[in-house]
Amino acid sequence: MIASTKTLTETHRRCCYLYNRELISYSLAWDWQKKLLQERIDNPSLHDALILLEHPPVYTLGQGASLDFVKFDIDKSGFEVYRVERGGEVTYHCPGQLVGYPIINLRYYRQDLHWYLRQLEEVLIKVLAVYGLKGDRLNRLTGVWVEGVKVGAIGIKVSRWVTMHGFALNVCPDLTGFEQIVPCGIADKAVGSMAQWIPGIKLEEVRTQLAVAFAEVFRVDFIENQEL
Repeated sequence: MIASTKTLTETHRRCCYLYNRELISYSLAWDWQKKLLQERIDNPSLHDALILLEHPPVYTLGQGASLDFVKFDIDKSGFEVYRVERGGEVTYHCPGQLVGYPIINLRYYRQDLHWYLRQLEEVLIKVLAVYGLKGDRLNRLTGVWVEGVKVGAIGIKVSRWVTMHGFALNVCPDLTGFEQIVPCGIADKAVGSMAQWIPGIKLEEVRTQLAVAFAEVFRVDFIENQEL
């Protein structure tokens, strides 16, 4: 008998709570993620979750990020800065950027971090395609680019195969905050937004398309959830 190589989600769709939020402080969202993650470590049968939101202006550094990529004095700048447990270098969040935090148990999908990163990229690529934009992957770099300009960043943390942190898609943000850092430690690649190609685009319409793309890529059925 030949053993099946299909993952559980290829034969059974998962249920996933969808939390649609507007502007939430980074610290609150971070604590929320950690709570959801720990609940799923303690009880693996819980449904997955996807949080979609925006943050006020904030800089975050991955656990091993270098301060060489920060162009200001963290202690004297007045900027809100967090060093968190995700991978990757420094990045910037602000209104107009759609941030997604999937809290999912990869034991029900595939226990492969490279696969998971590529799936997150695929979600963003599908969203861009809805608007006629071709999202590209670049060799050995995580994220999504349009015409050589980075519009989607990804940074994750996985504990006991449960994920946290996630992706950020620049829809229509003020990009000047990125001038204070070397985004993701990549000095020779510009950061851009969907609004450069689609003037007037609204984050709320992209939010809807992103949920659709996530459900398609990860084969989940959403349950709208209003609890925080």
